[in-house]
Parts: sequence; C-alpha cells; structure tokens
Amino acid sequence: MLERIDHSGILELKLARPPVNALNPELLSALRDAIVAAPGDGARALVISGGPGVFSAGLDVPRLLTLDREGLEDAWRAFFGVCEALARSPLLSVAAIGGHSPAGGAVMSLYCDYRVMARGPFKIGLNEVQVGLFVPDCIQYALRRLVGTYRAERLMVAGAMIESEQALAIGMVDELTDQEHVTVRALAWLQDMLRLPPHALHNTRSIARQDLVDVISDPARMDIPRFLQEWHREETQGVLHALVARLKAKG
Repeated sequence: MLERIDHSGILELKLARPPVNALNPELLSALRDAIVAAPGDGARALVISGGPGVFSAGLDVPRLLTLDREGLEDAWRAFFGVCEALARSPLLSVAAIGGHSPAGGAVMSLYCDYRVMARGPFKIGLNEVQVGLFVPDCIQYALRRLVGTYRAERLMVAGAMIESEQALAIGMVDELTDQEHVTVRALAWLQDMLRLPPHALHNTRSIARQDLVDVISDPARMDIPRFLQEWHREETQGVLHALVARLKAKG
C-alpha cells in the first residue's frame, strides 16, 4: 500500500495501491504517519511518488460511499492530516507525478515544496465540481498560492483537468521530464537544495510556508461540516454513484 525507499537519506514514499492509487483511509493514515515519523527516522527530505501513468486518482470514492457519517468524517480528516503533515514537516518534499493526478492527488502535490510531472498527455487538476463536490477554502488557497487568484478560480469552478505542459506554464507544477525520470529529477532537486546551509534553509522555508500551516490547521477553512452536508445532497449522491458505475463498467 505504501512503499518506503531510501535514497541515501532521502525517503521516497511510494503510493502502491493499484490500479490507480486511490486514497482510502488506511493508505492516508499510513502516509501521514510516515511523513510525521520521517525526521526522527533520519530522513533528510521526502519524495511522494505514485505509479507510472497515475500518481493518484484521489480519494477512493467507491469506498467512501460505503461509510457512515462518522466514517466519512474520519476519512476526510485523514486526508487533511496528510496535507497538514506535509505543510508542517521540517523536511523538504517533492511530488513526483508520474501520470494523471486529479482531485486528492493534485491537492497533495500542492502541499509539497516542489512538483515534478511527467511530460505528455497526463492531466492534473482539482476536478471536484465535475464529480459533484465543492472545493474547501484550505484547498483553494493552496492552488491560489501557486497560480494566482483568478486563474485558480477559473480552474476550480470548471473542475478543469489540464495537461502537463499547461500545468507547467501556469506554475501548477515546477518541472517536466520524461515519465521514467520523474523520481530521478525529484531526487536531483532535493540533493541540490540539501547542499545549502541547513539552518538558513530551514528558517527561511519555515517562514515562507507558515501560511500553508495556518490554512490547513484552521477548522473553518477545512469546512468539514459543510462537506458532510453536501456529500449527502441528492445531486451529489447522483453524480458520485454515476461515477462509480462508470468505473465499474471500465473494469
């Protein structure tokens, strides 16, 4: 479900839940715990990676539809827990995006320090509106932080998925490379950064990323009560169940 690979002190946390690395509560819990434990385990930096062709398809909607209200809230909090762990971590982190990255997969990348994506017909975006969900402010903020307020609004309101070249052009990702070298380039960026004076790097980064910590720690900006209410709305349930039916039809 989650592989840990040591690259001479840089810890790669590889999502390993085929076929599309859907984020269920167990994977989210394991990922959060690994991020939090990494500094104490001697890691100097983090790479979050997925499979070739798909980084992560986001939250496991078929699983979430089976949960009661309490279980759904726990799952949503587990997802925000991963984002908060990335925001608070003293370790530099890179999202190695080897393929498509909708919704929750894209959100995790926004909370990393740097994003390397595979060049080609791969798409990334916050497509929540397309599947009947709204985008909480703590997620909206993270995208606005990278691409600007108006562009973020247009992307999120449309639930747009954009290809890698456009994502690079607007600043949603930082670098493109061929698919087989996504992790290699993530490691190279981290190795360059780790050559800088560590205390100066840590202190400057801590100040620069405090806004991410603040927004993901604010319950009002997570808006979980409204998410739970909207999840059970007839319109939302209809769209989600139709999505699951299409996924089952694809096999």
